[in-house]
Amino acid sequence: MRLSKQAQIDHLSNQNKSNMNLNIFDESKDVFLDIVNAKDYVQLDRVALIYQTLKESVQKPLKMILLYGKPGTGKSMFLTKLHSELSQTQNVILYSTPILDEKEFYKALGRDICGLESSEELSFPSLISLLEKSEPSSIPLVLLDEAQLYSNTLMEKIRLISDTRKVKFVITLHKTEKEDLIAKEHFQTRIWESIELENASASELKIYIQKKLMKANNFDTANMFQNSSVNTIYSFTQGNYRDTNKLLYGLFEIYSYYLQNMPHKINTTAISSKIIEMAAIHTGLLDA
Repeated sequence: MRLSKQAQIDHLSNQNKSNMNLNIFDESKDVFLDIVNAKDYVQLDRVALIYQTLKESVQKPLKMILLYGKPGTGKSMFLTKLHSELSQTQNVILYSTPILDEKEFYKALGRDICGLESSEELSFPSLISLLEKSEPSSIPLVLLDEAQLYSNTLMEKIRLISDTRKVKFVITLHKTEKEDLIAKEHFQTRIWESIELENASASELKIYIQKKLMKANNFDTANMFQNSSVNTIYSFTQGNYRDTNKLLYGLFEIYSYYLQNMPHKINTTAISSKIIEMAAIHTGLLDA
């Protein structure tokens, strides 16, 4: 049956609206990709205070600073942001991937701190000797992420390197229920500042989600999150940023699928608790 001219216009309008919404959900999905980028830092009041504490600690005459917390609480983001901000004015080296081989670790420090050729082998005593003889205009700051992956032997060497006072370290460690890593013997008298990161509260989680979306100009999807839907998300993630990102990536993936295949089954003005549960199952946060 041939559609009237008005019906054709309405059909095209609805189709364009659906395509527009689909693009919005795809864009919103990409906001929650599991990547660490300083530009993605979201300013929450409590988090901002902790970050400011970290920045102030870096300026103190400390040899080592510990940043610890459960996986997904933002430790890597803090280091990335710190590197992005401070590297403009001082020598800041970020090792986001642990260098587990001792010789490769010394070689990397020799290259990045002492300016040696990247292929030049360097023993631990030679590195210590170089550092003790160096007279840098400012003390280099070395940021070590995922430091729980380093061996006890290498961590002890890092402690000895910090004792030269020619290098300052900020290290991140996972806080686990089985072992409080800050209590390790070779850190007790060396770390003069320890900073703990925690999961977001439910109210902070809502701000986090909406701010991330609004930073990417996804205002329509940001407005879809009400207290009830955020509380449901919180029940699955407990405010953990990594788990929240994973769940929301899956959630917007489901919304995109429905808009493309069954648009009549979803409400595009508010987040559905059923779709949150589907995303939680899809991402492994809820057992089916």
